Amino acid sequence: MDYSHQTSLVPCGKDKYISKNELLLHLKTYNLYYEGQNLQLRHREEEDEFIVEGLLNISWGLRRPIRLQMQDDNERIRPPPSSSSWHSGCNLGTHTILKPLTMPDIQITEVDAPAESDQMSSPTDSRGLKPVQEDTPQLMRTRSDVGVRRRGNVRTPSDQRRIRRHRFSINGHFYNHKTSVFTPAYGSVTNVRINSTMTTPQVLKLLLNKFKIENSAEEFALYVVHTSGEKQKLKNTDYPLIARILQGPCEQVSKVFLMEKDQVEEVTYDVAQYIKFEMPVLKSFIQKLQEEEDREVKKLMRKYTVLRLMIRQRLEEIAETPETI
Repeated sequence: MDYSHQTSLVPCGKDKYISKNELLLHLKTYNLYYEGQNLQLRHREEEDEFIVEGLLNISWGLRRPIRLQMQDDNERIRPPPSSSSWHSGCNLGTHTILKPLTMPDIQITEVDAPAESDQMSSPTDSRGLKPVQEDTPQLMRTRSDVGVRRRGNVRTPSDQRRIRRHRFSINGHFYNHKTSVFTPAYGSVTNVRINSTMTTPQVLKLLLNKFKIENSAEEFALYVVHTSGEKQKLKNTDYPLIARILQGPCEQVSKVFLMEKDQVEEVTYDVAQYIKFEMPVLKSFIQKLQEEEDREVKKLMRKYTVLRLMIRQRLEEIAETPETI
């Protein structure tokens, strides 16, 4: 990629811009971090507009179940191949080869006249074979018979029921199409292919459409969540891919989360820096702040007490002075 000097500005939000040169420096750092991976980003210029495109990782941060579309109601499980076919269920690489039919040997334990007379009366005795009526079960099988007996991948009824129950999955989590309700594991990651001209609502709609989620995009928002606890909501006019580039590539520092609007509150940096502290430490902070507040209150009370005295004194002076015409 050519990271040559650029001077024009690139929008990164409403009334917010960043120089193309600075964005390219961030982009270079981003791609170096993901070198050799499919998360590297590409950039191009189209009609004098600078566009970055690629995959954006988004973590699931939902607390409530989501509804998935019932798009597979009319689908049926594919039945096993027809038994009339030569390849019906056969795996030529794994099954044993059928041996040619051979006549079994006759084992004679006793020799007596009746048995010998019986053999003489048999029409096949002259060839030394078994009687015909005993050989009928050993008739050569047809190919269709082989297909029935050699079907190796036949699904059992329990497997078929399991497949019917689990027709769709997100990140390996199955979706029950009877209820169409699903809750992704908190923190699990998915991704969408976007570009730097797509706003937050557009990215949300693209993500919901990818997994056929029926919920409205208005119910959700994208948040940049830092390990410090800071949560910054991306506005509708923001560009998530640009925001990700400016935050840096390391997801151990910050991640982009999909969350419910009414379940999450933004946490500023000033508040986030206290979240990780233990309770005794926080109590000591509160105590110090209380002491500082008391000092400021006393200072203000002294100030206004002095002012009140000065005003009263001046009023008394005015009352004692005779009126002048």
